[in-house]
Amino acid sequence: MNNKSLPLIYVALDFETAEEANRLTEQLDAKLVGLKVGKELFTAAGPELVKNWVEHGFSVFLDLKFHDIPNTVAQAVVQAARLGVDVVNVHASGGRKMMATAKQALEKESHQPLLIAVTVLTSMTDEDLTEIGVHRNAQEQVMALAKLTQSAGLDGVVCSAQEAEILKSTLGESFKLMTPGIRPKGSQQDDQKRVMTPQQAQQAGVDFMVIGRPITKASDPAQAVSDIIASLSR
Repeated sequence: MNNKSLPLIYVALDFETAEEANRLTEQLDAKLVGLKVGKELFTAAGPELVKNWVEHGFSVFLDLKFHDIPNTVAQAVVQAARLGVDVVNVHASGGRKMMATAKQALEKESHQPLLIAVTVLTSMTDEDLTEIGVHRNAQEQVMALAKLTQSAGLDGVVCSAQEAEILKSTLGESFKLMTPGIRPKGSQQDDQKRVMTPQQAQQAGVDFMVIGRPITKASDPAQAVSDIIASLSR
């Protein structure tokens, strides 16, 4: 497990090009925030961009949500570790064997990022789950997959802040919670359906917050970060 101190806030770099992403990161302080790199940017710009940010001191959450046969996922998270990222994720719905195999592979690496699992995407509702054959509501499904994740030896989960309190009370303080769908008061919800403010998320017990457009679309991203941090007590 990665024991270094990680930032509370990861900025979601939902950009189409490296140039756009770099214009934003040049305005951010690596001592204050980490960077979340997802599928769009990673597909467009590749691992070299991630390595560059790591070399410049940023903590990176590689948000690629691996979901495949156990050996393939294990090799993927090992390559993520070798990029120097601090957090990498898989889909909990890939099952215990997939998750455990990935964790065991990481334990052989000199740099070991946190390995966390996605439970239920924050854009999904109970109706969405029913459509894919899941007959638990979102909170029940999150809890079931979070318990499976913990039993497989992973470090935590990606979840909605609305599930954070019950997850912490059930699975313990050391089980890490990474929460997207964080919107400062007055921000638009966009495509996220289960959202909270940073203050509410902190009170609920989240460990890491993913914040995108309220920072990336701000006229002054650095000031937006400062305002969010000032609104919190850690």
